[in-house]
Order: sequence, then structure tokens, then C-alpha cells
Amino acid sequence: MPVSPNFLSYVIDQLRSLGAVRSRRMFGGIGLYCDDLFFGLIDDDILYFKVDDSNRELYVSRGCEQFRPFPDDPNTVSMNYYRVPEDVLEDADEVRAWARKSIVIAGAAAAAKSANKQTKKKKKSIEAARTTTSKTASKKRTNVAKRGSRSTR
Repeated sequence: MPVSPNFLSYVIDQLRSLGAVRSRRMFGGIGLYCDDLFFGLIDDDILYFKVDDSNRELYVSRGCEQFRPFPDDPNTVSMNYYRVPEDVLEDADEVRAWARKSIVIAGAAAAAKSANKQTKKKKKSIEAARTTTSKTASKKRTNVAKRGSRSTR
């Protein structure tokens, strides 16, 4: 799981012209961010990029391995991160092109997550309003019933 400083420096240098690429330690590896979008990771001096259905086949056709967060468990793999081929990493222009695709994917995932949170928030708000309305209606019925029983006395 360790990432050598030289490998990290090399990867960051290869991606430098993408913009504000930064790294952050996480779970023994390194997370790669561009404009706050998590698009890649480094583990054991291996670079992985985020994938989805739009670019997964490119990685699979090149024989790239999926990221394994638990190396001792061969059944646990990440469908979202694949190893970047060494020849791609060595070509600065090509690795940046692959990274750009992963950044777009990370942006789409972040937008979907944000939209999902907004939807959940809206549903909770609607449910809270329904609950409040229901409780208010119930109290009114109870008060009306109490008043009705007083007037029959």
C-alpha cells in the first residue's frame, strides 16, 4: 500500500497541465483530485483512474486490472477504478487525455450525487410537511370531538 514520493511526484508532474491537480493521503494510498473532483488514486506505486460505462472497455481491452482495495481478498474489486497502462503513464499527452475523461466522469458522478441529495432533502421536507399537516388535522379533530362532548352535557 505504500506510495513512494518519487512515483507520486512523477504522476503529478505528468498531470500538471490539467490544472489544479492535488494529492491527498487516504487509506494508505493517495487520492488524486482536479478542481476538487476525485478522479484517480495511487496504491503500491500503481496509478488508477475513475471509469464508467463510457470508457471501461478501453481499460478492459488493454488488459488493465481493477483496483483491489483489499489485496488479500481477490473477490473485492472496484468497478470504478482501473489501472492505467504503463505506456499511457509514460506519455504525458496520452495520460492527460485519459485523466480528462476520468475528471469528466468524476464531475458527472458528483453532479448525480448532489442531485440525489437534493431529491432526498426535498422528499424529507415533503414528508415532514405531511406529518405536520397530519398531526395538526388530528389535533383539530380531537379538539372538535372534545368540544362536542362538552356541549352535550
